Amino acid sequence: MFACRLPWWRSSVTCKSWQSGHFVPWGSCQMLTVKGINMTAGQEQQAGMKEKQVLEDSEMHLARRDTEALFQEQPETGNQYLEDTLLRSYLKTHLPPKVLEEVHQDLERFGNRLLTKIQPLSWECELNPPVFRQFDAWGRRVDHIHTCSAWRRMKEISAEEGLIAEAYEKRYSNWSRLYQAVKLYLFSSSSGGFSCPLAMTDGAAKVIESLGIPGSLKNAFGRLTSRDPAKFWTSGQWMTERRGGSDVANGTETVARKQPDGTYRLYGFKWFTSAADSDMALTLARIADAEGQCTQGSRGLSLFFLRVRDEEGKLNNIQVQRLKDKLGTRQMATAELWLQGARAELISAEGRGVAAISNMLNITRIHNVIGAVAAMRRMISLSRDYARKRVAFGKLLKDHPLHVQTIARLEVQVRGAFLLLMDIVRLLGLAETNLASEQEQLLLRLLIPVAKLYTGKQASAVAVEAMESFGGQGYMEDTGLPVILRDALVLSIWEGTTNILSLDVLRSLAKSQGQVMAVFLSTVQKKLELASGTEELSPAVQRAREAIGSLQQFMAAAGSEQALTMELAARDFSYSLARIYTGRTAQESQNHGMGWARPSPALSPCRWCEQELCPVAAEAARGSYSGGAALRDSALVFGSSRL
Repeated sequence: MFACRLPWWRSSVTCKSWQSGHFVPWGSCQMLTVKGINMTAGQEQQAGMKEKQVLEDSEMHLARRDTEALFQEQPETGNQYLEDTLLRSYLKTHLPPKVLEEVHQDLERFGNRLLTKIQPLSWECELNPPVFRQFDAWGRRVDHIHTCSAWRRMKEISAEEGLIAEAYEKRYSNWSRLYQAVKLYLFSSSSGGFSCPLAMTDGAAKVIESLGIPGSLKNAFGRLTSRDPAKFWTSGQWMTERRGGSDVANGTETVARKQPDGTYRLYGFKWFTSAADSDMALTLARIADAEGQCTQGSRGLSLFFLRVRDEEGKLNNIQVQRLKDKLGTRQMATAELWLQGARAELISAEGRGVAAISNMLNITRIHNVIGAVAAMRRMISLSRDYARKRVAFGKLLKDHPLHVQTIARLEVQVRGAFLLLMDIVRLLGLAETNLASEQEQLLLRLLIPVAKLYTGKQASAVAVEAMESFGGQGYMEDTGLPVILRDALVLSIWEGTTNILSLDVLRSLAKSQGQVMAVFLSTVQKKLELASGTEELSPAVQRAREAIGSLQQFMAAAGSEQALTMELAARDFSYSLARIYTGRTAQESQNHGMGWARPSPALSPCRWCEQELCPVAAEAARGSYSGGAALRDSALVFGSSRL
C-alpha cells in the first residue's frame, strides 16, 4: 500500500522550461537562439556574441551545480529482508530448520527483486494513477478505467511470487500463512498500492474456501490462488453504500432479484468500491420476494459472487459513475458503481451474508496490520539511513542524542507491532490447519480487531514523527515521503474505524461469555511467568503484571456499571489489551534470544513497558467513563448536555 522508490534517489536534476511550463531534465532544456531570424550582418554578429555569453554563463552554472550537487545525501535501503534483523531472527527462532532453509533462500531472492525490479514500478504507479474514460470518441458509453503498465505488472508479479497462493497451497503446513504474511510485509512498501487488491483477493479466497469451494466457484478459487499471471484474478469487495460503511445491516440498499435459471440480478448503488479494475467481486444484497419486499436488518443480507466483465470484456450491467478523489492510495482505482441488473450468484445461505463475510474481514484486517507494520518499518529504515548521512550543527544526526532517542522510540513501536503481527498469523496458520486449540481460536478472534485498530493508529503517528526526522525534505512531495504518510492514514479507517473495532472487541467478550478474556489473561500470565526468570526483564515483567492487575480491577468494577461505561471505555480498553499483549510478545522474544537489542537496554522490551500499559484503568480513575463525563463531553462538543 505504500509507494517507496523515492524519486530523490534518481540522479537526474530538473528545471522548468519557460516554453512548456513543464519540468524537464536539465540536459533537455533548450537555450533560446536567434538563428533563423532575418537580421543584418552586424546584428547577427552581435546576437552570436550574446548567445556565446549566455552559453558560457550556463556552463558556469552547470559547473557550480556539479560541485554543489544536492545539499543532502539521499537515504537508501538495500535488500529489505537481509536488513531486517528482527524478521530474520524471528524466522530462525520459530520455523522448523528445513522450512527455514527454503524460506530464507526465497526471501533473499525476493528482497533482491524488490530492490532492483519492483520498487521502480512502485513509483510509476504513484505517478500514473488510474484514469476514467466514460465515453469513446463517438459518444458511446464505455466506462473504461485505464491503469498504467506498472500497475498491471504488479498483478503479474503478485501471481509469480505466490502472494496469495502461498497461504492456500499449504506447502509448509501451519507455517504457510506466516510465510505468506512475511512476503506481503516485504512487498507492501514497494507494491505501489497493489497490496490493497491483494488483501481483498485473499479475503475472497478465504470466503470461498470456508464455503467448501462449491463447484460453481471452483474456477474462481483456482484463479484467485493461481501462480500463473495469465490466469490470476483479483477481487473487490463491494459493501459500502450511500448510508455508510461499517453499518451494513442498515446501510445496504442493493436488491437481488432471482431469475428463472437460479441466478440473480443485482440493482443498487455501491458508493465506495476499492480496486474497481478487479476481475470479480463479493457483495451484499437483499433478496426481494415475489411481492418485491426485502427483509431489513442484518437478517436480510445475503452474499453474492459476480464477475465484473464478461468474456468479451464488457461490463456486467455495471455503470461507473466516477472515480474517487482520495487523499491517499491514489495508485488504486476506487469507484462509485451502479448495478443495473448485474448477473450474480448467491453463495451464502439466504440471510446469512454477514456471517459469511466474517472470514473475509478477518483476512483483510490482518492485511491492514501487515501494511501498517510495513509502512512503519519503511519510514524508520529511511530515517536511520538518513541519520548516518545528514550533517547538522557540525555532526551527523546519529551523533545527536535527542535525535537518536526519537528514532529509538519509534523503533520500539514498530518492533512491538511486528511481533504482535507475527503472533496473529502464527495463530491463523494453526487455525487453518486444524492445529489450534479452542483457547488459541478464541485468542485469535480477540487479537485481530485489537491489532488492526492499534497498529492503524501507530502507523499514522510513526509516519508523522519519522517524516519530521527529515526536516523540510520530509514535506517535499517529490521525495516520496508524503506518499507513505497519505497511504498510512487510511489504515485506521479502512475495514473498520478505531471506535467500530473497539466495540467489536467488546462484542467478542460478550459473545464468549467471558471466555475470551479469561484466555487472554491466562496466556499473558503464563508467558510472564516464563520471562520472570530473566533478570534483565524483571522491570518489564513487573509493569506488565501491574497492568494486568489494573485491568482486572477495572473489569470487576465495570461489571456492575451500565453499558454506557464499557462503551465509553471501549477504545482505551482495546489499547490496554494491545499494549499488554505486545509487552508479553516482546518479553517472549527476548527470552528466545531474538535480541531486541541485547546487550543494550535502550531497545529492550523494558522500553515498551515504560509506557502506560493500561490506559483504561488510568482513565477510569479520572472518572472518564461515568454518565456525568458523557454529558460533559456532549456539552463540550455540541453545546448541549443532551446525549
